[in-house]
Amino acid sequence: MKINKNTKTKKIKNKKFNFYYLIIALAIGLVFFGAYLLSFTWNFSGTEKPKFGVTFSKKYAQELGLDWTLTYLAVVGDLRVSHIRLIAYWDEIEKNQGEYNFNDLDWQVRQATDRGLKIQLILGRRTPRWPECHDPLWLKDLEDTAIDQKLLDFVSQVVTHYKENKAITMWQVENEPLLSTFGICPKPNKNFLEKEVALVKSLDSSRDILVSDSGELSSWQSAATVPDILGTTLYRIVWNKYFGFFDYFFLPPAYYHYKASLTQLFHPNLKEVIVTELQMEPWTFDKSMIEITKKQRESSFNLSRFNNNINYVSKTGFNEVYFWGVEYWYWLKVNGEPEIWDQAKKLW
Repeated sequence: MKINKNTKTKKIKNKKFNFYYLIIALAIGLVFFGAYLLSFTWNFSGTEKPKFGVTFSKKYAQELGLDWTLTYLAVVGDLRVSHIRLIAYWDEIEKNQGEYNFNDLDWQVRQATDRGLKIQLILGRRTPRWPECHDPLWLKDLEDTAIDQKLLDFVSQVVTHYKENKAITMWQVENEPLLSTFGICPKPNKNFLEKEVALVKSLDSSRDILVSDSGELSSWQSAATVPDILGTTLYRIVWNKYFGFFDYFFLPPAYYHYKASLTQLFHPNLKEVIVTELQMEPWTFDKSMIEITKKQRESSFNLSRFNNNINYVSKTGFNEVYFWGVEYWYWLKVNGEPEIWDQAKKLW
Protein backbone atom coordinates (compact mmCIF):
# COMPACT_ATOMS: atom_id res chain seq x y z
CA MET A 1 0.00 0.00 0.00
CA LYS A 2 1.46 3.34 -1.05
CA ILE A 3 1.43 6.33 1.31
CA ASN A 4 0.76 9.69 -0.24
CA LYS A 5 3.84 11.89 0.32
CA ASN A 6 1.66 15.00 0.77
CA THR A 7 -0.41 13.28 3.48
CA LYS A 8 2.76 12.15 5.27
CA THR A 9 4.21 15.69 5.10
CA LYS A 10 0.96 17.18 6.49
CA LYS A 11 1.01 14.75 9.43
CA ILE A 12 4.59 15.73 10.26
CA LYS A 13 3.73 19.42 10.04
CA ASN A 14 0.66 18.92 12.23
CA LYS A 15 2.76 17.13 14.84
CA LYS A 16 5.30 19.96 14.84
CA PHE A 17 2.47 22.51 14.98
CA ASN A 18 0.85 20.78 17.99
CA PHE A 19 4.24 20.45 19.71
CA TYR A 20 4.93 24.17 19.32
CA TYR A 21 1.51 25.04 20.73
CA LEU A 22 2.15 22.70 23.66
CA ILE A 23 5.45 24.43 24.39
CA ILE A 24 3.80 27.85 24.19
CA ALA A 25 0.96 26.74 26.50
CA LEU A 26 3.46 25.32 29.00
CA ALA A 27 5.49 28.54 28.90
CA ILE A 28 2.39 30.67 29.52
CA GLY A 29 1.35 28.32 32.32
CA LEU A 30 4.79 28.61 33.94
CA VAL A 31 4.64 32.42 33.73
CA PHE A 32 1.24 32.48 35.44
CA PHE A 33 2.34 29.94 38.05
CA GLY A 34 5.49 31.96 38.70
CA ALA A 35 3.42 35.14 39.08
CA TYR A 36 1.09 33.28 41.46
CA LEU A 37 4.02 32.17 43.64
CA LEU A 38 5.53 35.65 43.50
CA SER A 39 2.21 37.19 44.55
CA PHE A 40 2.69 35.76 48.06
CA THR A 41 5.52 38.27 48.51
CA TRP A 42 3.67 41.31 47.11
CA ASN A 43 3.02 43.96 49.73
CA PHE A 44 0.23 46.46 49.05
CA SER A 45 0.51 48.32 52.34
CA GLY A 46 2.94 50.99 51.20
CA THR A 47 4.32 53.02 54.09
CA GLU A 48 1.05 53.03 56.07
CA LYS A 49 0.23 50.34 58.61
CA PRO A 50 -3.44 49.33 58.93
CA LYS A 51 -5.50 50.79 61.75
CA PHE A 52 -5.99 47.76 63.99
CA GLY A 53 -9.07 47.24 66.15
CA VAL A 54 -10.95 44.45 67.93
CA THR A 55 -14.47 43.11 68.17
CA PHE A 56 -15.73 42.73 71.73
CA SER A 57 -18.55 40.36 72.65
CA LYS A 58 -19.93 40.39 76.18
CA LYS A 59 -21.57 37.03 75.46
CA TYR A 60 -18.32 35.39 74.37
CA ALA A 61 -16.45 36.65 77.42
CA GLN A 62 -19.15 35.07 79.60
CA GLU A 63 -18.98 31.83 77.57
CA LEU A 64 -15.28 31.65 78.46
CA GLY A 65 -16.18 31.96 82.15
CA LEU A 66 -14.76 35.48 82.41
CA ASP A 67 -16.06 38.53 84.19
CA TRP A 68 -17.07 40.44 81.08
CA THR A 69 -16.59 43.87 82.65
CA LEU A 70 -13.01 43.10 83.74
CA THR A 71 -12.31 41.63 80.30
CA TYR A 72 -13.61 44.76 78.60
CA LEU A 73 -11.64 47.08 80.87
CA ALA A 74 -8.49 45.11 80.10
CA VAL A 75 -9.16 45.46 76.36
CA VAL A 76 -9.74 49.23 76.42
CA GLY A 77 -7.30 49.92 79.27
CA ASP A 78 -4.40 47.46 79.22
CA LEU A 79 -4.32 46.76 75.48
CA ARG A 80 -5.16 50.42 74.74
CA VAL A 81 -6.92 49.59 71.49
CA SER A 82 -7.87 52.56 69.31
CA HIS A 83 -10.79 51.06 67.33
CA ILE A 84 -13.50 48.71 68.60
CA ARG A 85 -16.62 47.01 67.30
CA LEU A 86 -19.42 46.75 69.86
CA ILE A 87 -22.60 44.71 69.56
CA ALA A 88 -26.23 45.60 70.27
CA TYR A 89 -27.58 42.12 71.01
CA TRP A 90 -31.33 42.06 70.43
CA ASP A 91 -32.03 39.36 73.01
CA GLU A 92 -30.20 41.32 75.72
CA ILE A 93 -31.54 44.80 75.02
CA GLU A 94 -35.18 43.75 74.42
CA LYS A 95 -35.62 40.72 76.66
CA ASN A 96 -39.25 41.66 77.10
CA GLN A 97 -41.17 42.81 74.06
CA GLY A 98 -41.27 46.60 73.85
CA GLU A 99 -38.98 47.12 76.87
CA TYR A 100 -35.45 48.32 76.07
CA ASN A 101 -32.53 48.08 78.48
CA PHE A 102 -29.31 49.64 77.18
CA ASN A 103 -27.43 49.63 80.51
CA ASP A 104 -24.65 47.14 79.68
CA LEU A 105 -24.06 48.49 76.18
CA ASP A 106 -24.21 52.06 77.48
CA TRP A 107 -21.40 51.20 79.88
CA GLN A 108 -19.27 49.72 77.09
CA VAL A 109 -19.88 52.74 74.86
CA ARG A 110 -19.11 55.17 77.69
CA GLN A 111 -15.82 53.43 78.61
CA ALA A 112 -14.72 53.53 74.96
CA THR A 113 -15.86 57.12 74.47
CA ASP A 114 -14.05 58.37 77.57
CA ARG A 115 -10.81 56.86 76.25
CA GLY A 116 -11.18 58.39 72.79
CA LEU A 117 -11.80 55.10 70.94
CA LYS A 118 -13.52 54.97 67.57
CA ILE A 119 -16.59 52.73 67.73
CA GLN A 120 -18.40 50.67 65.12
CA LEU A 121 -21.81 49.68 66.48
CA ILE A 122 -23.28 46.44 65.13
CA LEU A 123 -27.06 46.10 65.18
CA GLY A 124 -29.75 43.86 63.75
CA ARG A 125 -30.86 40.28 64.18
CA ARG A 126 -27.71 38.57 62.92
CA THR A 127 -24.75 39.83 64.96
CA PRO A 128 -21.33 38.36 65.92
CA ARG A 129 -20.85 35.03 67.71
CA TRP A 130 -22.80 31.80 67.65
CA PRO A 131 -25.64 31.17 66.97
CA GLU A 132 -25.31 34.31 64.79
CA CYS A 133 -28.98 35.28 65.13
CA HIS A 134 -29.57 36.39 68.74
CA ASP A 135 -33.36 36.29 68.93
CA PRO A 136 -35.28 37.25 72.08
CA LEU A 137 -37.36 34.33 73.35
CA TRP A 138 -40.67 36.09 72.73
CA LEU A 139 -39.94 36.16 69.00
CA LYS A 140 -40.82 32.48 68.54
CA ASP A 141 -44.55 33.19 68.88
CA LEU A 142 -44.65 35.73 66.05
CA GLU A 143 -45.23 35.42 62.31
CA ASP A 144 -42.41 36.37 59.93
CA THR A 145 -43.96 39.71 58.94
CA ALA A 146 -44.41 40.64 62.59
CA ILE A 147 -40.80 39.65 63.33
CA ASP A 148 -39.59 41.91 60.53
CA GLN A 149 -41.50 44.87 61.95
CA LYS A 150 -40.24 44.19 65.47
CA LEU A 151 -36.68 44.07 64.12
CA LEU A 152 -37.12 47.42 62.40
CA ASP A 153 -38.48 48.82 65.66
CA PHE A 154 -35.41 47.51 67.51
CA VAL A 155 -32.98 48.91 64.94
CA SER A 156 -34.74 52.27 65.17
CA GLN A 157 -34.45 52.27 68.96
CA VAL A 158 -30.71 51.51 68.86
CA VAL A 159 -29.85 54.18 66.30
CA THR A 160 -31.99 56.81 68.04
CA HIS A 161 -30.43 55.97 71.41
CA TYR A 162 -26.82 56.31 70.23
CA LYS A 163 -26.78 58.67 67.26
CA GLU A 164 -25.72 61.71 69.32
CA ASN A 165 -22.51 59.96 70.42
CA LYS A 166 -19.69 61.26 68.20
CA ALA A 167 -17.38 58.35 69.10
CA ILE A 168 -19.56 56.06 66.97
CA THR A 169 -18.08 56.36 63.49
CA MET A 170 -20.39 54.00 61.60
CA TRP A 171 -23.30 51.61 61.91
CA GLN A 172 -22.89 48.00 60.89
CA VAL A 173 -26.26 46.60 59.84
CA GLU A 174 -26.36 42.83 60.42
CA ASN A 175 -23.29 40.54 60.30
CA GLU A 176 -22.69 38.54 57.11
CA PRO A 177 -26.44 38.79 56.40
CA LEU A 178 -26.26 37.12 52.97
CA LEU A 179 -24.29 34.07 54.18
CA SER A 180 -26.57 31.04 54.29
CA THR A 181 -24.05 28.33 55.18
CA PHE A 182 -23.30 29.29 58.79
CA GLY A 183 -25.42 30.06 61.82
CA ILE A 184 -28.92 29.30 63.07
CA CYS A 185 -30.79 31.97 61.15
CA PRO A 186 -33.59 32.45 58.62
CA LYS A 187 -32.69 32.39 54.94
CA PRO A 188 -30.92 35.53 53.71
CA ASN A 189 -33.26 38.26 52.53
CA LYS A 190 -31.51 41.00 50.59
CA ASN A 191 -34.68 43.03 50.12
CA PHE A 192 -35.19 43.24 53.86
CA LEU A 193 -31.51 44.07 54.40
CA GLU A 194 -31.95 47.02 52.03
CA LYS A 195 -34.98 48.09 54.05
CA GLU A 196 -32.94 48.00 57.28
CA VAL A 197 -30.15 50.05 55.72
CA ALA A 198 -32.64 52.58 54.35
CA LEU A 199 -34.18 52.91 57.83
CA VAL A 200 -30.81 53.59 59.44
CA LYS A 201 -30.00 56.15 56.72
CA SER A 202 -33.31 57.91 57.35
CA LEU A 203 -32.54 58.14 61.07
CA ASP A 204 -28.91 59.20 60.69
CA SER A 205 -27.59 60.33 57.33
CA SER A 206 -24.31 61.63 58.79
CA ARG A 207 -22.60 58.26 59.29
CA ASP A 208 -21.53 55.56 56.88
CA ILE A 209 -23.25 52.19 56.94
CA LEU A 210 -21.27 48.98 56.77
CA VAL A 211 -22.47 45.55 55.67
CA SER A 212 -20.17 42.54 56.00
CA ASP A 213 -19.67 39.42 53.92
CA SER A 214 -17.53 36.28 53.93
CA GLY A 215 -14.04 36.71 52.52
CA GLU A 216 -13.72 33.11 51.40
CA LEU A 217 -17.31 31.92 50.77
CA SER A 218 -18.66 34.87 48.80
CA SER A 219 -17.82 36.97 45.75
CA TRP A 220 -19.01 40.12 47.65
CA GLN A 221 -20.90 41.33 44.58
CA SER A 222 -24.39 41.05 46.02
CA ALA A 223 -23.53 42.57 49.42
CA ALA A 224 -21.54 45.36 47.78
CA THR A 225 -24.66 46.95 46.27
CA VAL A 226 -26.10 47.85 49.69
CA PRO A 227 -23.67 49.76 51.99
CA ASP A 228 -21.24 52.67 51.98
CA ILE A 229 -18.48 50.41 53.31
CA LEU A 230 -18.08 46.67 52.81
CA GLY A 231 -16.57 44.58 55.59
CA THR A 232 -14.99 41.18 54.97
CA THR A 233 -13.95 38.27 57.11
CA LEU A 234 -10.48 36.85 56.60
CA TYR A 235 -9.82 33.30 57.80
CA ARG A 236 -6.64 31.31 57.30
CA ILE A 237 -7.67 27.91 58.71
CA VAL A 238 -11.18 26.57 59.39
CA TRP A 239 -12.76 23.30 60.49
CA ASN A 240 -15.96 21.36 59.94
CA LYS A 241 -17.17 17.93 61.01
CA TYR A 242 -17.08 16.51 57.48
CA PHE A 243 -13.58 17.48 56.31
CA GLY A 244 -11.72 18.46 59.47
CA PHE A 245 -9.24 21.34 59.12
CA PHE A 246 -9.02 23.28 55.89
CA ASP A 247 -6.12 25.68 55.35
CA TYR A 248 -6.40 28.59 52.90
CA PHE A 249 -2.64 28.44 52.31
CA PHE A 250 -3.22 28.82 48.56
CA LEU A 251 -4.75 32.30 48.84
CA PRO A 252 -2.08 35.05 48.71
CA PRO A 253 -2.69 38.53 50.18
CA ALA A 254 -3.06 39.73 46.58
CA TYR A 255 -6.30 37.70 46.34
CA TYR A 256 -8.06 39.95 48.85
CA HIS A 257 -6.44 43.11 47.51
CA TYR A 258 -7.54 42.59 43.93
CA LYS A 259 -10.93 41.24 44.98
CA ALA A 260 -11.52 44.51 46.87
CA SER A 261 -10.22 46.62 43.97
CA LEU A 262 -12.48 44.89 41.44
CA THR A 263 -15.48 45.09 43.77
CA GLN A 264 -15.01 48.85 44.15
CA LEU A 265 -14.59 49.16 40.39
CA PHE A 266 -17.86 47.31 39.77
CA HIS A 267 -19.65 49.15 42.59
CA PRO A 268 -18.72 52.85 42.63
CA ASN A 269 -21.09 53.39 45.57
CA LEU A 270 -18.52 51.71 47.84
CA LYS A 271 -16.19 54.10 49.63
CA GLU A 272 -13.97 51.39 51.06
CA VAL A 273 -13.53 47.70 51.85
CA ILE A 274 -12.18 46.84 55.31
CA VAL A 275 -11.51 43.66 57.30
CA THR A 276 -14.12 43.35 60.04
CA GLU A 277 -13.12 39.88 61.20
CA LEU A 278 -9.52 38.65 61.00
CA GLN A 279 -9.15 35.19 62.53
CA MET A 280 -7.05 35.59 65.68
CA GLU A 281 -8.20 32.64 67.78
CA PRO A 282 -8.50 28.86 67.28
CA TRP A 283 -11.29 27.08 65.50
CA THR A 284 -13.09 25.18 68.25
CA PHE A 285 -14.31 22.07 66.45
CA ASP A 286 -17.95 21.53 67.51
CA LYS A 287 -17.22 22.26 71.18
CA SER A 288 -16.75 25.42 73.20
CA MET A 289 -13.28 26.89 73.61
CA ILE A 290 -12.95 25.83 77.24
CA GLU A 291 -13.80 22.21 76.39
CA ILE A 292 -10.91 21.59 74.00
CA THR A 293 -7.32 20.82 74.94
CA LYS A 294 -4.34 23.12 74.53
CA LYS A 295 -3.04 20.82 71.78
CA GLN A 296 -6.35 21.10 69.93
CA ARG A 297 -6.37 24.88 70.32
CA GLU A 298 -2.84 25.26 69.02
CA SER A 299 -3.51 23.00 66.03
CA SER A 300 -5.30 25.94 64.40
CA PHE A 301 -3.95 28.98 66.25
CA ASN A 302 -0.95 29.92 68.37
CA LEU A 303 1.50 32.80 68.82
CA SER A 304 3.22 31.99 65.53
CA ARG A 305 -0.07 32.14 63.63
CA PHE A 306 -0.91 35.37 65.47
CA ASN A 307 2.21 37.00 64.07
CA ASN A 308 1.80 35.39 60.64
CA ASN A 309 -1.80 36.60 60.31
CA ILE A 310 -0.80 40.17 61.15
CA ASN A 311 1.97 40.02 58.57
CA TYR A 312 -0.43 38.51 56.02
CA VAL A 313 -3.25 41.03 56.46
CA SER A 314 -0.78 43.93 56.42
CA LYS A 315 0.25 42.92 52.90
CA THR A 316 -3.33 43.08 51.60
CA GLY A 317 -3.34 46.86 51.75
CA PHE A 318 -6.60 47.20 53.72
CA ASN A 319 -6.62 50.41 55.76
CA GLU A 320 -8.67 49.09 58.68
CA VAL A 321 -8.53 45.61 60.25
CA TYR A 322 -10.49 44.26 63.23
CA PHE A 323 -9.24 41.22 65.14
CA TRP A 324 -11.52 38.36 66.13
CA GLY A 325 -10.74 36.71 69.47
CA VAL A 326 -9.59 39.39 71.93
CA GLU A 327 -11.65 37.72 74.69
CA TYR A 328 -9.69 34.50 74.05
CA TRP A 329 -6.37 36.31 74.45
CA TYR A 330 -7.52 37.57 77.85
CA TRP A 331 -8.74 34.09 78.81
CA LEU A 332 -5.27 32.74 78.01
CA LYS A 333 -3.70 35.52 80.08
CA VAL A 334 -5.75 34.85 83.22
CA ASN A 335 -5.03 31.13 82.81
CA GLY A 336 -1.26 31.61 82.83
CA GLU A 337 -0.58 31.95 79.09
CA PRO A 338 0.00 35.69 78.52
CA GLU A 339 2.17 35.44 75.38
CA ILE A 340 -0.48 36.43 72.80
CA TRP A 341 -1.86 39.20 75.04
CA ASP A 342 1.62 40.63 75.58
CA GLN A 343 2.36 40.50 71.86
CA ALA A 344 -0.94 42.23 71.08
CA LYS A 345 -0.07 45.12 73.43
CA LYS A 346 2.71 46.10 71.00
CA LEU A 347 0.18 46.84 68.24
CA TRP A 348 -1.28 50.00 69.80
